[in-house]
Amino acid sequence: MQLLIRAARVIDNYSPYNGQIKDILIKNSIIIEIGDGLTAADIPVYEANNLHISAGWVDIRVSAHDPGSEHKEDLHTASRAAAAGGFTEIAILPNTNPALDSKDTIGYVQRIGQGALVKIHAVGAVTKKCLGVDFTEMIDLSHAGAVAFSDGTQPIQNTHILLKTLQYLQPLNRVLMNRAEDAQLAVFGQINEGITSTMLGLRGLPTIAEELAIMRDLKLLEYVDAKTDRPLLHFSTISTAESVALIREAKRKGLPVSCDVAAHQMAFDDSIMTGFDTNYKVIPPFRSQTDIAALWNGLADGTIDAVVSDHLPQDEEAKNLEFDLAEFGIIGLETVFCLLLNNDNQLTLNQIIEKLTHAPRHILRLPALTIKEGAVANLTLFDPTLSWQYDRTNSKSKNSPFLNKTLTGKVLGVVNNGHTNLD
Repeated sequence: MQLLIRAARVIDNYSPYNGQIKDILIKNSIIIEIGDGLTAADIPVYEANNLHISAGWVDIRVSAHDPGSEHKEDLHTASRAAAAGGFTEIAILPNTNPALDSKDTIGYVQRIGQGALVKIHAVGAVTKKCLGVDFTEMIDLSHAGAVAFSDGTQPIQNTHILLKTLQYLQPLNRVLMNRAEDAQLAVFGQINEGITSTMLGLRGLPTIAEELAIMRDLKLLEYVDAKTDRPLLHFSTISTAESVALIREAKRKGLPVSCDVAAHQMAFDDSIMTGFDTNYKVIPPFRSQTDIAALWNGLADGTIDAVVSDHLPQDEEAKNLEFDLAEFGIIGLETVFCLLLNNDNQLTLNQIIEKLTHAPRHILRLPALTIKEGAVANLTLFDPTLSWQYDRTNSKSKNSPFLNKTLTGKVLGVVNNGHTNLD
């Protein structure tokens, strides 16, 4: 692949060109020159107003339903949605059918994205079929290429399994990604427990269900006494102010822990649920304004390491029915960046990009990536001020409250593996 990107502002904390407007010349998928007024004969040129560029974005929490429920999403459509949203690499959760609990299913996921515009990483299941009962062969799955371990959408309830998993993964240099929730406290819950759930007569999902699980997991992490400079335990999609405080204190104590938040989590509070629109039914649920403020503060001070889409496609049959029967989840790969810009300047653009690039790479132990001469051309191009109409999605499913809305912050395209979707 050969391409000359003209007059792009580099947003990359680790690049010697951070903050500068530069031309970038790519040949054979390598950045061979960065400078001003570059020319190259017979090479395509890309330029755009207010063009910004960063290392390729990474989403560490994507549900693709492939294999098993490809009518909702498959790896090809998930990849197209990811590229449209600025992601050059995605990590697929193991909640498929069959689950990503064998070398065969791990290999299947990896082959789909091999050499493609969007690289696909497989997250191996901790327990067989993600049922929380019997361990998978985590050593074999790690050798087969699993970049992390999780039961995905299913929180690990068994304390013994969680403890042993932390002990198994430390010598493998892999991270355990767990969504914190006490299932008994959350049983039958539909939306955040509070005034809105009481008014609507819906069973609530209390914040304490998440917070007690985090307390337990942190205590087990402390017991393991891990010696590592990378996170051994990662909390996926935290949602409460107390969760942020607990993880902040754990980091202060030096525990090897990290966490992420779903981009949509900061877009609404639980009052949005009064319309009974199932497109807003997510897990964890939209919380209070106090929780949202704490999440933004956690992103700003570094307590929250990364931002994810928590892309969870659902078809019409799963969403277009009574609220308490509808499935949880929204599609989010194409809207992450726009939602992060709506932060009342608590986060700088560099901080936002850090949450999408270097931080998730660090969590998953992926090779470091930056914009410099000689580096691999794995890039995301965007305009943070451009408004656009989100009137179609590359996903097979349409369960997004943002469809047909005007959003600000436009991904222009990505470059990776010798491919690009730039117009």
